[in-house]
Amino acid sequence: MKYGNYLAQQQSDFPESWRKHFIDYDTLKGFLKDLMVDTNVRLTTAFPRTHVFQFVPSDPQEPTFDHLLSTRLSTVAKLTPQFIRLLDAEVQKFNNFFVAIKDNTKKRVQNTLDSPTADVRECEQSLRDLLMLERFVFLNFTAVAKALKKHDKWSGLQVREPYLMRTSGMSFVQSTSLMRLKPELLAKLTSAMGAPNTFAESLDLPADSASIANATAELRSIASGDGSLQAKDPKTESTIGPLVELMHETQTVMISLRGPHGTDIIGAVLGCLKKHHCKIADFSLSRLHHDVTFGVLVYLQNRDVDLFGDLVTAAQKWDGTLSFDVQDARLKASKLADASQYALSEAPYARRVKYIATVLNERGLTPEFLSDWLNWLLEKKISVEQMRRLDSHSTLMCVEFRLSVPDTLSPEEMKSELIAISTGHQADVALQPDNVFRRQKRLVVFDMDSTLIQQEVIDEIARATGIEKEVAAITESAMQGEIDFKESLARRVALLKGTPVTALEDVKRSLLFTEGAHYLCRALKSAGFKLAVISGGFMPLAKYVKAELGLDYAFANQLQVSADGKSLTGITVGPVVDATRKAELLEVIAQAEGIALDQVVAVGDGANDLLMLGKASLGIAFNAKPRVQQQARARINQKSLANILYLMGYSESEAAELQL
Repeated sequence: MKYGNYLAQQQSDFPESWRKHFIDYDTLKGFLKDLMVDTNVRLTTAFPRTHVFQFVPSDPQEPTFDHLLSTRLSTVAKLTPQFIRLLDAEVQKFNNFFVAIKDNTKKRVQNTLDSPTADVRECEQSLRDLLMLERFVFLNFTAVAKALKKHDKWSGLQVREPYLMRTSGMSFVQSTSLMRLKPELLAKLTSAMGAPNTFAESLDLPADSASIANATAELRSIASGDGSLQAKDPKTESTIGPLVELMHETQTVMISLRGPHGTDIIGAVLGCLKKHHCKIADFSLSRLHHDVTFGVLVYLQNRDVDLFGDLVTAAQKWDGTLSFDVQDARLKASKLADASQYALSEAPYARRVKYIATVLNERGLTPEFLSDWLNWLLEKKISVEQMRRLDSHSTLMCVEFRLSVPDTLSPEEMKSELIAISTGHQADVALQPDNVFRRQKRLVVFDMDSTLIQQEVIDEIARATGIEKEVAAITESAMQGEIDFKESLARRVALLKGTPVTALEDVKRSLLFTEGAHYLCRALKSAGFKLAVISGGFMPLAKYVKAELGLDYAFANQLQVSADGKSLTGITVGPVVDATRKAELLEVIAQAEGIALDQVVAVGDGANDLLMLGKASLGIAFNAKPRVQQQARARINQKSLANILYLMGYSESEAAELQL
């Protein structure tokens, strides 16, 4: 609802004699709309985004830049004082009426408080007078603040803060002493309605929100008929219900203070809220080095306009830029519910799903990629709610985005498009649902070959025995999913018949761990994770990797050895660790450790890892084959395994702490 319409609606609740003393908001807005819309001296906002200011206008009829600016400055210099004089007259009119009625209201309230025989109706009327005056002040102050906000928007000047500071000495702002009578009057009213003396005495407190809220709750109970208290006699009967609702009504205010003094900015706002007994509904904080923006959503129960004067003073003290917006009261319950279901940091749209996107490139996130990424978000109507840098390098490398995604977009569709966008920039985008399990993982399961280590171990054994090319061809065919893994394993192992067992020791010495493997595993173990390697390779080498990295479990194929223990027979013994077996072993480990699958991460690179990756809640294709990247939930095409920590929500500094 437009504030002018809202104000007119509220005026109808006041006596006729009061209405002509309200701020004439429509006249003020009309002045601005008719005369100042095309005078904005902030030229970047005054013209369409597509407008280009040329150094020398190509059209002779187009005004030069200096002439355009001079014309607008001259117009604003003429119209702004006129607007201020018009506003001054309205403020003076409203303040004069407040002064005239304040003393009479205070006298009536004080007489009620002093009278030992004051009944419910007298107390109720005095309280109603007090609340009406309080509401009159707040509605008019809000009209002044909103009119100034429009002026600043349409003129390009910033006069709201200094103007509001001008009003800090006026009577309607310095009305705190009158409003402090409210708790006493509430105590008198509850006592007249039959409340226990102990309750009435408990309300003999300063005018804070707690005492008023307690009294309001008591009166609400009485008015609804649900309470145990009853009026003393028929003469004390009252239509207290609507009055209770009026007392219970709060004003919602959004406040933002930005400045270079960091924590002082936060402290300044909170100090004002403490002084005026506001209830904090939500807050938001952003920081860029020393520059802090602190936003807070508050409920102001007493309509204490002194709050705004104190905020203006605080902003000046700390070189801050203040903005605030008073929300229209008496919204319908459904609208109020809709407005309150979103945090300040969230995009306030219905039918949304929250995701975390981890954007990564070891070589640095380029403006070109970030621009393409943001354009994709805009195209899909995805809102960015939070951004957090995770790396600590001199060049931006990793950013975590919290996203609000329309529920009509499928994860598969988004993943496919993001692969296309990121591949050309050598970047990765991992998309995960933002739920409680995202940073509550407890088990990480790794493939071994080309994941924890850089080689394929059977190829290394083949190289030592001179059959490297034959084995490598079978290995590549299997990794591409062209032949069944069991068949490929049997073919490769058969080629190893007669290979000396000592060749396995030679291979151990030649293994190269993937960059970041030790760093990643140390961090995860320090954080309390269980770690496992499940490999389609061979057990002696899997045990070696387990020992080197400090893993908890190792599973792999077992090579049969000849009776004299000197050579391989060319066959395996026991269950073959293929794709199905890998997924089964992952689940067995999770069950043994009492860990839910929602808390499991799996990392692999080959087709035989897909079932395992799919079983885990976060399956990461690490420098994997194209087919695996297409099917896995997330992918990393960077050199270091340590980048997995970013996908798990750890910043670089947090990961470094886990190394100690």
